[in-house]
This record gives sequence, C-alpha cells and structure tokens, in this order.
Amino acid sequence: MSRGRAWAELLRLPALFTVPGDALSGAAATGARPTARTALAVGSSLCLYEAGMALNDWADRAEDAAERPGRPLPSGRIRPSAALTAACALTAAGLALAAGAGRPALAVAAPLAATVWAYDLALKHTPAGPVAMAAARGLDHLLGAAATTGRPGAALPSAALLGTHTLAVTAVSRRETQGGSSLPPLAALAATALLTRAVARGAARPAPPAPPGAGTPGDDRSRPPLDGVLRTALAAAYAATAGRPYGHAVLNPSPPLTQRAVGAGVRALIPLQAALAARAGAGRTAVAIAALAPIGRKYARRVSIT
Repeated sequence: MSRGRAWAELLRLPALFTVPGDALSGAAATGARPTARTALAVGSSLCLYEAGMALNDWADRAEDAAERPGRPLPSGRIRPSAALTAACALTAAGLALAAGAGRPALAVAAPLAATVWAYDLALKHTPAGPVAMAAARGLDHLLGAAATTGRPGAALPSAALLGTHTLAVTAVSRRETQGGSSLPPLAALAATALLTRAVARGAARPAPPAPPGAGTPGDDRSRPPLDGVLRTALAAAYAATAGRPYGHAVLNPSPPLTQRAVGAGVRALIPLQAALAARAGAGRTAVAIAALAPIGRKYARRVSIT
C-alpha cells in the first residue's frame, strides 16, 4: 500500500480526471459523436499526461529535496530511474494509442509529447513555461478532434480557451511554494471571468441541424434551449470552482492559499471542458465530462492534485 501510494503521489492520480474532457470536448467541437478512435485519443492523453507527471518529478528531484522532501523521489520511496523509465514507457504507450487512432491523431500527439518533454526538461523555469503548458493542453484538446474526424481545425477556438485557462493556472503555480505575489492569481481571476463569459455566451453549432427524423452528427443538438441552460450552469460551476480560491490568493498570497488556488484551477478544467462541449451542442458529452468532477474531488482529498 505504501508503494502504491507513492506512485499515486508521483503521478498525481486525482488530476487524471481532468484529462478525458480534453479529447471529448475536442471531438464535440467537430460536431461528431465520440467514436472508438476518440477512446484511443483519451487513452493517449492519459498516458502522455502521466508521462509528464513522472518526468516532472524526475527533473525536479533536486529542487524537491530542498522544498518538498516528502515527495516520492526525494523521500526515497521511488527511485529516480524508475520515474524516468515510467515517463519513457508512458510516452511510448501514448504515441502508440494515437497511432491506432489514425495519422491525424498521431500528427497531433507527436508535438504534444515533444511539448511535454520540453516543458519538464527545459522550459518549466523560463518565461516560456506557462506558454508551453498551455500549448500542451490545447494540443490535447485537438487530439480528440483529430482522432474523431481527422479535422482538428474546428476545435482551434475551444483549444485557445482551454489554453488560456491553463496559462493562467500555470502562472500561479510558479509561486506555489514561495507565495508572496498577488499579481498571478489576480490575472487568473480576470481570465476566469473572461472565459466564463465566453463559454456562457455560446457559439455557432459546428454542424447544421438535420431534417426531422434523420438524426444529427453530434449528440443532443436538437434541443438548443436545454443546451443553453446546461452551458450556463457549467460556466457558473467553472467560475465558482476557480474564482473563490483565486480571490483568496489575491488577498493573501501565502503558499497554502496559492497552492489551494492552483489545485482549484486544475479541478476547474472539468467544468470548463464540459461547458465547451455544451457550447458545441454536445449535451450528453458535457454531462459525462461533468460527472468526473465529484470523483476527482473525492480522490483529491487523499492525494494532492498539485
């Protein structure tokens, strides 16, 4: 159990619940129902995300020894070589799953994997770090679109919204062990307000309605009033999840409150992804994504999400 918990901490398993919504909302942005290839994209996303987590702690093992000695690597519960091996194996698995979803998916997964490795090994502590993290989340969203239809371009606007949120959270996370600055959480709070407005307002459907009885290429696109209610509710859930902790960190940018704000920003990805799916008219997909939030919150009480 001790070894299993160490790996759960290293891989930050509760954060995994924020990953499937990337590919699922990306598929929704194309106007298509999720397919078996979408499932492969989700699997690829999960593997590449966990590869990044393992690689992150391997790259930060000296820093963690000073600032977070209880982490699995500096505490000796997991060997650095094991973490690096896991990162390599998970990257290979992620690329293999993407290849199974087709060439367009692999064409997105390859730069996604490269971005993950570049962030952890070179860019994390540079001004390009938050941008690289935002790019990774945006590419993860495009992976779902590429795997489902082979046309990721339709998901570019929603990928930009996800990337903006990720950029804000990453900027806050850079000071989660030191605290001391209200500017990053204030900027994140402003970004949250703008993103909430953007997803609540809705957007044009990615595919026109089909004639009566013919069915539609997406799911639940025949009930725009219900979609509007769902989209608004999910946008409000997103604002509530991220906004209050950001506000606390603005008023008191101590390490505990900054870390709490980062955790909330990570968890807020789920209602944001769900709102983006609802914005595209994919109501059932939005509900499925939103259902991951309480599960992730439950396990985040046992293992830190950051």
